[in-house]
Amino acid sequence: QVQLVESGGGLVQPGGSLGLSCAASGIIFRFNAMAWYRQAPGKQRELVAVIMSGGNTNYADSVKGRFTISRDNAENTVYLQMNGLKPEDTAVYYCNTFPAVARYWGQGTQVTVSS
Repeated sequence: QVQLVESGGGLVQPGGSLGLSCAASGIIFRFNAMAWYRQAPGKQRELVAVIMSGGNTNYADSVKGRFTISRDNAENTVYLQMNGLKPEDTAVYYCNTFPAVARYWGQGTQVTVSS
C-alpha cells in the first residue's frame, strides 16, 4: 500500500520561507520521478516541481528561482524549499510520483501566505 505523507505547511508572511517534506512508503522510491503539486481554492491542481530519479529538476515558471525540490533516496523523502513566498502561493501542497497516480494522493499540507 502506497502512502505519501506531506508535512511542513503553515502560515507565513509574504517574502518568507517554508520547507515541505513528503515521506513515501510502499513504492521503490529511488526509481520514481517525484513531484510537488498544489491546489489553490477554486482552481485545478497544478504541477509545481519535478525531480527525476537521477536528480534532474524542472519547475513551473511561477516558482522558478524561488522554490527548490530535492530528494533523499535513503530516507524515501522528497522536499520542497520555498523562498520568497507570495500570496498567490497559497494552496494545499501535495507530493506524488511524476506523472501522478490518482490512488497515491495524500492529504496534502496547507500553505498560507498572508500578512
